[in-house]
Amino acid sequence: MKDDILLKEIGVRIKNRRKEIGMTQEKLAELMDVSLQMISNLEQGKKAIRPENIIKLCSAINVSADYILRGCYSEYETTEFINCFNSLSQENKKLIETLTYKLSEKQ
Repeated sequence: MKDDILLKEIGVRIKNRRKEIGMTQEKLAELMDVSLQMISNLEQGKKAIRPENIIKLCSAINVSADYILRGCYSEYETTEFINCFNSLSQENKKLIETLTYKLSEKQ
């Protein structure tokens, strides 16, 4: 029973992230090189995901395995922030760094 609940929670996270980035089940299946039925079963919590497919899934929807398996939102959000931060110019990175230090001093 506990495994069923875990599979359903994992499925919800997969589905929510896929929809958040505007990806269809068909596109996700294509990127992972799996069947559409497998994606549907995963999202419904009907089937467990194999380790090699977790890697493909995380890459396809740009999340960590921790997010998929445990729902660690803070790590997911941190990863997204780091990706965004890394795309900034050096000047803007310095501004963010300065702002972060200033905000932490106020706490």
